[in-house]
Amino acid sequence: MMVVNKVLIIALALLIPANSVKTILFYGDSITAGYGLSVEDAYPAHVAEMLKQKGLDVKVVNAGLSGETSAGGLSRVDWVLRQPIDVFVLELGGNDGLRGLPLDQTRTNLQSIIDKVKSKNPDVKIVLAGMMVPPNLGKEYTAEFKNIYPDLARKNNATLIPFLLEGVGGDDKLNLPDGIHPNVDGHKIVAKTVVRIIEPLLK
Repeated sequence: MMVVNKVLIIALALLIPANSVKTILFYGDSITAGYGLSVEDAYPAHVAEMLKQKGLDVKVVNAGLSGETSAGGLSRVDWVLRQPIDVFVLELGGNDGLRGLPLDQTRTNLQSIIDKVKSKNPDVKIVLAGMMVPPNLGKEYTAEFKNIYPDLARKNNATLIPFLLEGVGGDDKLNLPDGIHPNVDGHKIVAKTVVRIIEPLLK
């Protein structure tokens, strides 16, 4: 009987994943970092809470850095990839656009980040957080910038968040006085947008 029980225990252990926790890495700039707020008030923390309330076992890592450009993100991505991840949410490029940097450079940097992530974690699911830039940079520039994200999503079979700040951008009540960065209420709305997109990837 004891031998049979041991066999059953071993069989069940093989059927149950050793680690069912899904690790989500948010890699971005001041939006992800929660500029002007505590990290607990930034949208990745709200995403973690919302997903756990839905019964999903997740570990969320906030690797946001205020002021980060796509070039800066590329230079430090190897360091953050030292841990295995299941979902990689890429939220970079906004500062490139605000500075009017060449968009072919932004596109190349984002693609290189994606390549590094896939190389390190072959089964990773990539999520691209789309951003927009103010129209004062010119119609051609703003249109090309907006297209970077869906283009890269198609090329890399990634999941696209069309506009991360949907329902938040441009609303004074949901942003800090600078008009750029979400306040706590704004981050909660951003989190809902993110959860809607990434929840299916975790099941």
